[in-house]
Amino acid sequence: MLQPKKQKFRKQFRGGARVISERGTRLAFGDYGLKAVEKGVLSDKQIEAARRAIAFFTRKGGKIWIRVFPDKPITKKAAGTRMGSGKGDVVGFVVPVTPGRILFEVAGIPVEEARKAIRQAAHRIPFATLFVSKNL
Repeated sequence: MLQPKKQKFRKQFRGGARVISERGTRLAFGDYGLKAVEKGVLSDKQIEAARRAIAFFTRKGGKIWIRVFPDKPITKKAAGTRMGSGKGDVVGFVVPVTPGRILFEVAGIPVEEARKAIRQAAHRIPFATLFVSKNL
């Protein structure tokens, strides 16, 4: 799974996301992409599942770019633990996503194959997304 090699602080606050993305809103590398329409959080496991779904359709012909990286630690306390006694242990990493953010990009495959690949990846993401293209 994706996770940072090194961090300044082990645990973070949850925080609040901005309303609309300012950066990473246009296709930069590939011809087709998957864009977020709603805000939410994307875990390292969900990113990997979507990447594998795209890789299945692109085979050896295409190239994939992952435009998000999970660098925010998520903590959880054990079940049955009483209130208090500090923050829980780190269980994984997520990336907060705001509307307009490009999540994945694909190049080197026909448009129909790209649509199938992006659709399969979208099924593995917990919020609404949109297929985008440079030509459209």
